Amino acid sequence: MTAATIGLAAALTNFDVTSVVVVLPSIGTTLGIPVANWAWIIDAYSLAFTATLLVAGALADRFGRRRMLLIGNAGFLVASLACGLAWNSSVFLAARAAQGAAAAFLVTGGFASIATVFPEPEARARAFGIAGVASGVAMALGPTLGGIIGTGLGWRWIFLANLPFCALIALAVPQLVVELRDGTGKPLDWLGVAILTLTLGLIIQAILEARHAPVRMAVGLGAGAALGGWFAIRQRRQARPMLDPALLTSRPMIGVTVLLMAVSVGYWSVLVYLPLYLGTAFGWTAETVGLAMLTATLPMLVVPLFGDRLVARLGWRRLFTVALGLIALGGAALVLSALVGPAARVWTFAGMALIGLGAALSHPQLSGAVISLAPPEASGMASALTVIARQAGFALGVAMLGALTPIGLNVVGFAWPFGSAAIAAVCGVFACLRLLPPSSGGIRS
Repeated sequence: MTAATIGLAAALTNFDVTSVVVVLPSIGTTLGIPVANWAWIIDAYSLAFTATLLVAGALADRFGRRRMLLIGNAGFLVASLACGLAWNSSVFLAARAAQGAAAAFLVTGGFASIATVFPEPEARARAFGIAGVASGVAMALGPTLGGIIGTGLGWRWIFLANLPFCALIALAVPQLVVELRDGTGKPLDWLGVAILTLTLGLIIQAILEARHAPVRMAVGLGAGAALGGWFAIRQRRQARPMLDPALLTSRPMIGVTVLLMAVSVGYWSVLVYLPLYLGTAFGWTAETVGLAMLTATLPMLVVPLFGDRLVARLGWRRLFTVALGLIALGGAALVLSALVGPAARVWTFAGMALIGLGAALSHPQLSGAVISLAPPEASGMASALTVIARQAGFALGVAMLGALTPIGLNVVGFAWPFGSAAIAAVCGVFACLRLLPPSSGGIRS
């Protein structure tokens, strides 16, 4: 029950990422959000989540894991209500950002509480497994359920449906989870959080400006790069940094970080724009699109069950090379489907199945690779790096593919975002071959 309750918390945060992708046109039309800015419906959430993650972990350790879990749950409830009732784009996007920030506290407090409640390694692994399954189910079924809810009740109910689950978490957690804090007084680098947030925000906005304002794009990218350098220098100079840039000095860690971002762009970001493509190419309703999306998401429920055995047999390099290769082939198949037109449904479904299979092979194993490749004393920071690389890659990928998505939503124009995602996956293949060790056995740098 305890693991299932914490898993429910993690599932809510993932559901509100993937369920929204099917109803982006409805949200944009209702609230008057231009097509070029639809990416912010996703990125407002992801950016706030990424920026808040590190400080959420520090506050959970200092003031209590259960307390932060409950605070995050309360914030998620209020923000979900605000999303469901939003009357204009400004209110909605602010509420989405608040959702993302609350989700960081919900996830961090929940996973830290698992370590508190289950001190025995076997029980802890089982609990993480239950929470992981709940998250995977929510992520995989999000587009389908979002399409059904959006078609039957309207897009606002995707957010309002969170309220009873948040209430259940609020009632169950005090009964099932004990409080614990470590009392070590970890530093809270508010300026570092602000710099990281501004860095990602400037880069995302610059990418979205690429089509209409190349000068503003160049200025934004330059400013973002400068702020990113400042963040790295500031972290390196601190005795106890939130995120130590030294973690990224070894070839294997650089390789896994590139892989995390490649999967985020090649699969997760593509999921955001697939519903737009399916609706444009085939004229399908949101409900039909949601059902079709199962082709890309169902592998995430089945394939990870065999992941450990595949890693033991193939090793990380070969497994990740095959996985990213499948994502690249899937992206190429989607490009072909966009170029050929509505008659090429077989290429569309083949592309979705390939990217889903590749992501299912790689996504669950990347966190374990990061932890094994990092020095033992930096395992906690390496875990944070995993989530940040995933979320930052997702946010930047959504912005990049959004900048390439045709404003008029013509079918052929979708070849550009799908092709860019395939190129990102090819970059991941090269990172596998050049930077990763062939074995999965505990190589550290």
